[in-house]
Amino acid sequence: MQETPWVLEAQNEEQQKKNIALLFDAVKMSMQLESSLNKLADMQSPNGGFVWFKGGPDNRYMTQYIITGIGHLKKLNALPSFQQGDLKNILEKAIPYLDKMLKLDYDNLIKYKSDLKSNNLSTIAIQYLYMRSFFPEYAVAKETQTAYNYYQVQTRTYWLSQSKYMQAMIALSLYRSHEETTANAIIKSLKENSINNEELGMYWKEWNQHGYWWYQAPIESQALMIEAFSEIEKDSKTIDDLKTWLLKNKQTNNWKTTKATADACYALLLQGTDWLSEEKVVTIKLGNTSINNKDEKQEAGTGYFKRKIDGDKVNPGMGNISVAVSSSTNQSTKKPVNSSASWGSVYWQYFENLDKITFSETPLKLSKKLFIEKNTDSGPVLQPVNDGDKIHIGDKIKVRIELRVDRDMEYLHMKDMRASCMEPTNVISQYKYQDGLGYYETTKDVSTNFFFGYLNKGTYVFEYPMFVTHSGNFSNGITTIQCMYAPEFTAHSEGVRVEVEK
Repeated sequence: MQETPWVLEAQNEEQQKKNIALLFDAVKMSMQLESSLNKLADMQSPNGGFVWFKGGPDNRYMTQYIITGIGHLKKLNALPSFQQGDLKNILEKAIPYLDKMLKLDYDNLIKYKSDLKSNNLSTIAIQYLYMRSFFPEYAVAKETQTAYNYYQVQTRTYWLSQSKYMQAMIALSLYRSHEETTANAIIKSLKENSINNEELGMYWKEWNQHGYWWYQAPIESQALMIEAFSEIEKDSKTIDDLKTWLLKNKQTNNWKTTKATADACYALLLQGTDWLSEEKVVTIKLGNTSINNKDEKQEAGTGYFKRKIDGDKVNPGMGNISVAVSSSTNQSTKKPVNSSASWGSVYWQYFENLDKITFSETPLKLSKKLFIEKNTDSGPVLQPVNDGDKIHIGDKIKVRIELRVDRDMEYLHMKDMRASCMEPTNVISQYKYQDGLGYYETTKDVSTNFFFGYLNKGTYVFEYPMFVTHSGNFSNGITTIQCMYAPEFTAHSEGVRVEVEK
């Protein structure tokens, strides 16, 4: 971690894990709930809307988001009895405020003589209908009923032109309004457009296209899909596949916002297999050596455990590794439960000459090539340096690194070692942009380092120039890359030697 610019993030993550223990203090939890609710009530304006920051104007989106959050707690039966009265006071002011805002949208359509039969569906109106579906006990105000009915018809007519996130919201609001035919059609369409992967589960390609609006957030979108499929289709296999993508995303990414994390937790607590009550039995066999997680010290909450095997106890048979994951009986129901997602890693750590190291890949894949840049009448030409080729002092060498990644990852460090006979020309550390990718590049004595805060799925090519300064036979080193969030995602190129003539 000392080589990376993310030391503070790592310390923050470690502190978060320690703070989890505080959540199990019931007295502290009760006090925090009361304090949080008081803060929330204090942020509500007299007209019923919530402000984003105290002293500011009421914010319609923020109000709908907060009331939706209360709806989530209500659906999970997670509202404490001692807070029911306070929450009721909040709802009785906020819901009429939001009804009036929807009526204002409809009144503006009339005022500006918009074509009422065309698509007038906004994301804020869809969010309103989704929020409203959690509270059927609060009747829509009479003066808002016409606007409410109009936007309900709009969702039935124009749902196909909306994003996947909006489609799921529409499906839930219609299903809860007993418009099951359209809701089922939306779910069928969503399923047909999904991507299914044995390892990553079920997701949508739109999740890779990150935007800046609230309805373009992949974590919240996947969480909403889980809610929609849980409530409408009710297929445990599909729901578990959706949950798998959410957890696999957390394996290599940091959920940056409380909003994303809260929505993800809500989704994981909904229907499908109850993964929280499941106790896994993991048996790992390395040749004749067997390791069982029940015999190891496991990290509280995550189940993480590690076994270190010293070199003198390692034998060739340990190269044959098999892993069996089974589920023990649910202690509360005494019934066996289905197996959910799990992951782990095995790595060998040993010393070897750099030029003897062979290529290795995971979902990350690296290849490195050297080229001699020669000036010709038609311009600069690159000639590949193959194994055994001789280069000369003064030659301009271009390093080309090709990186392939099969999923979105965060916080990656790529280290490209170089032969001691070569000196790079770009010695100033700086932040760079290339083909939509931003990264930090820094040159050290024996390597050039690349730091990626975020790396989208795809293929990337990096190049930088060097000059040959010494003659002799040299190891060119290897290029390595590792995801700081999931160290098991690592790869390196093969090691080669270069020969330089005077």
